[in-house]
Formats: sequence, C-alpha cells, structure tokens
Amino acid sequence: MASVPFDQLEGEIWFNGEFVPWKDAKVHVLTHGLHYASAVFEGERAYGGEIFKLTEHTERLHTSADILGFKIPYSVAEIDQACVDLLARQGFEDAYVRPIAWRGSEMMGVSAQTNKINLAIAIWQWPSYFKPEERMKGIRLDMAEYRRPDPMTAPSRSKAAGLYMICTLSKHRAEERGYADAMMLDWRGRVAEATGANVFFVKDGKIHTPTPDCFLDGITRRTVIGLAKKRGYEVIERAIMPEELEGFEQCFLTGTAAEVTPVSEIGPYSFTVGEIAQNLVTDYMAEVQPKKAAAE
Repeated sequence: MASVPFDQLEGEIWFNGEFVPWKDAKVHVLTHGLHYASAVFEGERAYGGEIFKLTEHTERLHTSADILGFKIPYSVAEIDQACVDLLARQGFEDAYVRPIAWRGSEMMGVSAQTNKINLAIAIWQWPSYFKPEERMKGIRLDMAEYRRPDPMTAPSRSKAAGLYMICTLSKHRAEERGYADAMMLDWRGRVAEATGANVFFVKDGKIHTPTPDCFLDGITRRTVIGLAKKRGYEVIERAIMPEELEGFEQCFLTGTAAEVTPVSEIGPYSFTVGEIAQNLVTDYMAEVQPKKAAAE
C-alpha cells in the first residue's frame, strides 16, 4: 500500500505561534531556507506521551540557529510547551517530533539579514528508521563516496539543513546498491558517522567511537555512552581509521530516528550482533520510556 505524502497527512502543525491545519502549513517558493539552506532543525521522539530529552533538543535548536547567524523568536520554554501541546492535539503516544527554523522570503539572495525567522513544529507517527525484521539481525552499510567536511568549511556543530545534502546523496546511492545506509568518512579519511546516526564499535569488551570533531555529537550518542558506562563498559572516543574495521567484533548506530541499531556489515567488513549491542538496545528502550512516579 502506498504511503500518504507528507503534505497530505492529517492533523495540525504549530506554525509561528499558531496551530494550523496540516495542509495549510506552507511557505513561498522563494523562501531563503529553500534556496540557500538557511534552516536548522531537530529530530525528537515521543514515547508513551512524553518527548525524550525535549529541552536538550530545543536548546540545541537555539544553538544551531546562533551558529547560522540568526535568532529564533521563541524561547526554549515556549518551544518546549508548543511541542507538548502539539503532541496532545495530535493524539499520539509514540511519535516523531520535527521542529524547524528558517529564514523567510522577504529578501532573495545570499544576503538576507532582515528576513523573518520562522519556526514550525510537526509531529507524526514514524516507526523504527530501519525495517524491524532487519534491525536486530544487523543492517548493512555501504561506504559513502562523500565525506564529512572540515569544520573550517561548514558549521559542523549545528544541525543545519545544508549539511544533510551529502547524506541524502550517500543514502540514496547505498539503497540503490541494496544497503540500508552508508558509512561516511571525514575529510581526513577517518571514520565519522552514518548518514543520520553516530557509530560505535566493540573490540575485546571495549566500546570505541569516533571523536565528534566534524560531525554532530548526537544527544542519543551521549545517552548511550552514559548507559554503557553505567553497565561498566569502557567507552573510548578517538580517531578511527577505516582499516581498523576489520578488527572490530560488533558495530551499532545511535540516533533519535535510528535509536540503537546493530550493524552486520560495512562494505567488506562483517560484524556480529553481540551481547554489548543487544544490551544497549534494551537499555536505551528502557531509558526512553516515561518514568512513572513511585507509588506512595
């Protein structure tokens, strides 16, 4: 059965302070954010009616906007409340939450200093990023052609729309070749991340993950590092070269959309879905569930 196009979903979208019908949440074709990627966004998930680490995501949205040189005209608290209210109005318990801020259409050109800064929030039901039947068997990754750029050439600490252009290209190419996603190196040739998720490896009971010096230090990434340390696993953040992949035993991805997803293959390298990856899948899913108040 064909899926419903996103512009035809039911419900409402929070748009510049108002709840508007989903189909009416539109921008002009000459919007600066469309032409020049002057937009920042967040990806969040609600579990059991609560948005996981909502304020942390909203604070990062503000930080991303600051890096791109504009100020969102709504406070962190106002955005948090809008997300909570919209989730209730949509009537979802488990859902994906997408706030996005962008420069409008008042000026068209590279310079758009006076353009209005818009903010919208959409919430929809979105299952696991990868097919459930593939996820716990371990997904297969291609090696991406494109690389994460030098931080001196792109604002890599922001969750900016423009940074995802090479991710889309790489993921499309991987899917065309029968893979679920792609592994990206950075401009130095070091292992960086997947197209929309951070990556971890396991060897001799220790967890290794690339230092996020030119790609996003994900909120899920930090959460999983905390969960791993809580179990007593040693987590080593360091530069990882692609030839090291041959010596790793396990691999998994982390991200709001991906959650914790084991990897069985990256190009010519194979991994097992082992105990550490399985434990962190379980621990993360327990962590994101709303914490019920203890009975008195």
